[in-house]
Amino acid sequence: MADIQEILEKYWGYKEFRPLQREIIASVLGGRDTVALLPTGGGKSLTYQVPALALPGVTIVITPLIALMKDQVDALRRLRINAVAIHSAMSAKEIDIALDNCVYGDVKLLYIAPERIDTRIFHTRVRKMEVSLVAVDEAHCISEWGYDFRPAYLKISRLREWLPEVPFLAVTATATSLVLEDIKLHLKLDEPKVFRGSFARPNISFVVRHGENKMEQMLRVIRGVEGSGIVYARTRKATEEIAAQLKADGVSADFYHAGLGFRMRAARQEAWLRGEVRVIVATNAFGMGIDKADVRFVIHDQMPASLEAYYQEAGRAGRDGLPSYAVLLYNQMDSLAARRRIETAYPPLDTVKKVYEAIFNHLQVTVGGGKDAIFDFDMQEFAARFKMFPLTVFNAIKLLELNGYMTLTDVLDNPTRIMFRTSREELYKLQVDRTELDSFLRIILRLYTGLFTEFVAVDEKYIAKMSGYTEQRVKELLYQLSVMRVIRYIPRRSSPLLILQEERLPADDVVIAPVTYHRRREMEELRVSAMAEYAENGSQCRSVLLREYFDEKKPERCGVCDVCLSRRTEDMFRESDAFAGIETEIIKVLEVVPQGRSITLRALMALVPGRPMMVLTMLRRLLAEGRVRQLSDGGVALVSE
Repeated sequence: MADIQEILEKYWGYKEFRPLQREIIASVLGGRDTVALLPTGGGKSLTYQVPALALPGVTIVITPLIALMKDQVDALRRLRINAVAIHSAMSAKEIDIALDNCVYGDVKLLYIAPERIDTRIFHTRVRKMEVSLVAVDEAHCISEWGYDFRPAYLKISRLREWLPEVPFLAVTATATSLVLEDIKLHLKLDEPKVFRGSFARPNISFVVRHGENKMEQMLRVIRGVEGSGIVYARTRKATEEIAAQLKADGVSADFYHAGLGFRMRAARQEAWLRGEVRVIVATNAFGMGIDKADVRFVIHDQMPASLEAYYQEAGRAGRDGLPSYAVLLYNQMDSLAARRRIETAYPPLDTVKKVYEAIFNHLQVTVGGGKDAIFDFDMQEFAARFKMFPLTVFNAIKLLELNGYMTLTDVLDNPTRIMFRTSREELYKLQVDRTELDSFLRIILRLYTGLFTEFVAVDEKYIAKMSGYTEQRVKELLYQLSVMRVIRYIPRRSSPLLILQEERLPADDVVIAPVTYHRRREMEELRVSAMAEYAENGSQCRSVLLREYFDEKKPERCGVCDVCLSRRTEDMFRESDAFAGIETEIIKVLEVVPQGRSITLRALMALVPGRPMMVLTMLRRLLAEGRVRQLSDGGVALVSE
């Protein structure tokens, strides 16, 4: 087994591991199931990438975001580490070749989306692989109590059945005690060793600025703090408007969102990473997997949907340990807007079924057909055709996705890909017979390798530059070779994909589970209340409030947040003492609930005196400890002795 210190220095150039990384890696290499709860910036990816290089065979990494998967694979390949990814946006042939390379080649890391676990081709090939580790990234997605629950994550436990001797590593940045218990349960972990990094970020000053003129507040922060930063906005339009306003005020800024093409996103990200652009204004599509240590400030223009999301995004500031700022711009309209978004996110179930039926009609898929089919899907075009609001369509699809019917990806900018269908001998004959194609084929063969064994991404503009042809002529020649059946040719496309996970059902047979509708909606409402409470809090240290929310016991004040700098110590201690009485109040309410009955979360919150965030945090702890249970109707009750 290779030395992990040598691996770290050879491939990543680091002299030492970050806190807990070495211990987590040692647990994995010892063959133990392991759970790692590391805050944003804690270096989660290295806890499975380093073991992958130390162990023989393949490490399987499960991650929910195709874009993040691609970014990590590209980054590993730049380090000369053999990594591949398979996901629903790939052709069957590409997936087949990638899995073959994992079985017979020297692939060290295989990234997969959780939906791929259920496919026959993966099931067959994984049994032939020498798998040394299974890593589950963003493991909180497996819990219904997590802020980003994804039903496909529940399929991961099948890998445990197929690979019973292989250790599992579950990593996440935002898991409460209750989510942690779900991770252990649903992944069928065997007495896992749990490593929990502190959520304390002593170098970050958490600040909330109140006021109607958010741009004025934003400019005050940007001008008052040196260095680069991120501004998070909720919509694509808002990122563009804010970036334009910042530029007009003399700030070096640009915007980033999933609606931009892959090359444009990559170019803007690189410009910001290199310091050519000081401020990037982005939706929450930006930031995952980006390791920029010297971000001095993260500003949220609007209130995020949850403290989990806020902490993860704010934590991208100050990874180098130097003083940094996480600033939330807030006014009362933010809280009202968040509650309206929840109303919009849960359209009536009849509407969801109408959208379901319209989608299959639009795609011309009949009842009983469509399983595993993939389509380009223009939501604006679809909504206009069926006279629906695009946001209603989007939210209906998300509910259908949560129930396993279909998946809508972000815009994917897939480059042109080609692979030769002929042998080298047949190609040589063609070059002799068709001299007008000989020069073009020679250039293709000189610029790219592996064309006879797998699909290879090619760039028409680069080929044009190296050949002297126009870009349009390159596309024409590629198409001609495709018609001649010399190459398989997949032209570049940039669009969201709609992936049908099940065959079409009659609309009346479409079932939206209560857990994904009523209970999920209730949980979102509670998270919004907790987020609003954080924003409106003026008496308790913000770091203490956040760390208590993530189940840290008796955290110390940070001394650098806006509340700490403005409040007297004795006032803050009195505020913190109120947390201890919440447990007693919850038990009192539940004791009067009749045996076999439950009380809804909303009703409980109304009956227990105290701030919503404190009540929700304590309730999660009681559930994790097994003193309170949640019934099938979503309500809670005491566990009888």
